[in-house]
Amino acid sequence: MRPRAVMASLVLAVASAFTTPPPVVPVLAPAPISGSADIATASTPAPALGSASASTSASGLGPAEILTAPAPRSAAGCDPIAGAQCLLPFPNDWFTVNARTGTGLRVALSADAMPRNAAGTPVDPARWNTADGFSPGSMLLAQVPGLDLVRTGAAPVTDIGWSLRRDAPIVIVDTTTGERWPYWAELDAGAADPARRALIVRPARNFSEGHRYAVALRGLKDAAGRDIPATETFTRLLGAELPPDDPLAGRQRALHRTLEDLARAGVDARGINLAWDFTVAGQQGIAGPVLSMRDQALRALKGGSPRFTVDSVTDLTPERDPDIAREIAGEITVPNYLDKPGGPPGSSLNRGADGLPRPLGDGDTLKARYQCVIPRSAFSRPARLALYGHGLLGKATEVRARDVRAMAGQQGFAFCATKWIGMSDEDVQNVTGAFQDISRFGTVTDRLQQSLLNAVLLGRAMISRDGFASDKAFKDQRGGPLIDWRAGLAYDGNSQGAVVGGALVAVSPDVRNAVLGVAGMNYSTLLDRSVDLQPLRRIMDSAYPDALTRQICLALVQMLWDRAETSGYAQHLTDNPLPGSPRHRVLLHVAFGDHQIPTVTAEVEARTVGARIHQPAVAAGRDRDVTPYWGIRALPARPYAGSALVVWDSGTPAPPVTNTPPLGAPYGRDPHQDPRNDPEARVQKAHFLREGVVIDVCGDAPCVSDPAGRS
Repeated sequence: MRPRAVMASLVLAVASAFTTPPPVVPVLAPAPISGSADIATASTPAPALGSASASTSASGLGPAEILTAPAPRSAAGCDPIAGAQCLLPFPNDWFTVNARTGTGLRVALSADAMPRNAAGTPVDPARWNTADGFSPGSMLLAQVPGLDLVRTGAAPVTDIGWSLRRDAPIVIVDTTTGERWPYWAELDAGAADPARRALIVRPARNFSEGHRYAVALRGLKDAAGRDIPATETFTRLLGAELPPDDPLAGRQRALHRTLEDLARAGVDARGINLAWDFTVAGQQGIAGPVLSMRDQALRALKGGSPRFTVDSVTDLTPERDPDIAREIAGEITVPNYLDKPGGPPGSSLNRGADGLPRPLGDGDTLKARYQCVIPRSAFSRPARLALYGHGLLGKATEVRARDVRAMAGQQGFAFCATKWIGMSDEDVQNVTGAFQDISRFGTVTDRLQQSLLNAVLLGRAMISRDGFASDKAFKDQRGGPLIDWRAGLAYDGNSQGAVVGGALVAVSPDVRNAVLGVAGMNYSTLLDRSVDLQPLRRIMDSAYPDALTRQICLALVQMLWDRAETSGYAQHLTDNPLPGSPRHRVLLHVAFGDHQIPTVTAEVEARTVGARIHQPAVAAGRDRDVTPYWGIRALPARPYAGSALVVWDSGTPAPPVTNTPPLGAPYGRDPHQDPRNDPEARVQKAHFLREGVVIDVCGDAPCVSDPAGRS
């Protein structure tokens, strides 16, 4: 959900970005295409088996070490197996060096290899070179000119189970466990030039932290069904041992390790077109900065509430609002871990020599605005407490939205919210600038990490004896409590409030039950498929006009986004909690055919966190997958004390199967807000927030939501 004012700001920012277009610089010459240039997409179901077509700190280093990092081990920072295009294949351990980190590696991208925007500005690799591995939600990128995925028999998004068959042409192996990893493959539908069209392989379940994965592409075919040969360089690497002084000798030794891992998983080197490996960042590398900020701030509170103010109290008559009796606004005081006083848009985390955030100065603080709504029922019985998370580039006042007020009034919850600084209404200009120059993207995700701390401390103010409960604004006329601060804290967020909210839930020491409405994760997948993000996509298209470069940029950006969105924390969202956090239960609500949060991203999240799904999820024939909701176990018939995915269907057509948004009449109206506006969905949410138990409100049938707007 995005308010109209924010939409208008974003549109103006886009218009401003296009007012004076930057000069276009040449990109690498496209490689020649083998076979037909008519590339098919993965929208056609895969052929059946047997058919003719089947076949030491958070970072482990300080700033000085970053600046003096050795260059990667190939000319111009490229992997020699990939040809002329730098940073492919990606992610790739060839772009790492040994280091004292949790994984034993550190990313070491060369400045010469980084993408350039249309103004000729290269991405500065410094932020990426603090990582101890790659994103757990990373798409795998390669360039295979002439590739036809249907002829090749690769698994499309509609048949993820196909990816695990023995003769699958794309194989991903967890070298720690020997497990084959599920995925779907697609060619970038946004690339007008087939020669610059990326092969994108997306994990159907996030990769495990700290694990190394081996990847093989084999038996690839073009549109005419002809075999696509391996490159001359890769063929040479597969051949006889090269002499030590050969420039490719080091790459051959690294490849042999990958091939040995693949062989142990039953993948023969014969027929392989390309193989490489990559290591996923570890827990400390991703979550370490936020956990460090959280722990420092909570220790300083000594079990109490942060300082806060109450700036306004508005009592509402039943005629004005039948659900909400009081609105309260104010500020909480939060340590400032950003590098500018007050932490304005464009700030970065203020890191110490160990790479971890530290307060900007003694006593330097932020004033995080909050907004609370108190239901009318609280004057009869104190309300249960829940944090609320707002939508894309929004603000805390979205807690006053009609659906939130109805949820509060009808189910007896008091909601409080603060901004997701970094991706709030005040950040629109900085976010648009970051999509014009990816080097700046860390300012977005650094502020988002500060916002996670802000929300943790707001939650602590809500449930502390000396917090909100001690102020007369949260009491009735007789001094009785309006909020049940002893009953604990829940979380409810929608859209961006679900994407970022999952990270908050994972790091929160106080939240145990959470509802992530119209859930999804991994912004790099969302950007291509979401209608809501198209203004930002237009900016990126202008700044990085080459389609292959854009996909590389999205893969790079995900490594930073992981530090502040669900994708980086999903492994710890339920039964494998982070240090200092309890186990959590999460309820994922999904709108079938959602135009803004593609439902496939919620399915990836559900598989990653171990959620079960309400069945029947949708009516027969509604879902185009061969096995709908593959790999997600059904909920039991009785109430379930655990995490779950529930699909709410209001009749919108199924989304595209390509990496494109559902634009235009064929995709109907956007159901994005329907689940939160459905009374039965709210009953299910409320029960889960209170008890952590999923109840069936759909009568053993698919859950059907009313049209948006009904409250």
